[in-house]
Amino acid sequence: AVARQLVVFLKRPGGQSQFSAHLMAQPVTENRAFEDLTQWVLTHPAADLSVESLAERMNMSPRNFARRFRQRLGVGPGEYVQRVRLDEARRCLLESDWGLVQVAAHCGYQTLETLRLSFQRQLKVSPGEFRQRFKSKEVP
Repeated sequence: AVARQLVVFLKRPGGQSQFSAHLMAQPVTENRAFEDLTQWVLTHPAADLSVESLAERMNMSPRNFARRFRQRLGVGPGEYVQRVRLDEARRCLLESDWGLVQVAAHCGYQTLETLRLSFQRQLKVSPGEFRQRFKSKEVP
């Protein structure tokens, strides 16, 4: 079996901003429950990732969960979920031939428009433009 290696650049070429939920999920605390939760979020971007749902998974009140999450990861749970979904959408756009609607659904975006808005807000390009610019062309 071929192992898939994840390469993460601290600074990307071409002026791209670095948004990596995978980097954020790396152990930064001795609290294993938060590590487990962030790993679960990374592998389930289309799940209900509301603060209420995540707090319930951690057996905490939403307010306490949000406060402790921010303390541990440096961002709120909503921002973390947005980064996870955006990372996954970027990966799907570059590594698959799925249509934009399928990418949006797989990554937990309720509509194609919310996918587009996320890309515009964070990356200043549409998902289609992102794919066109950064997807490597296969050489025959």
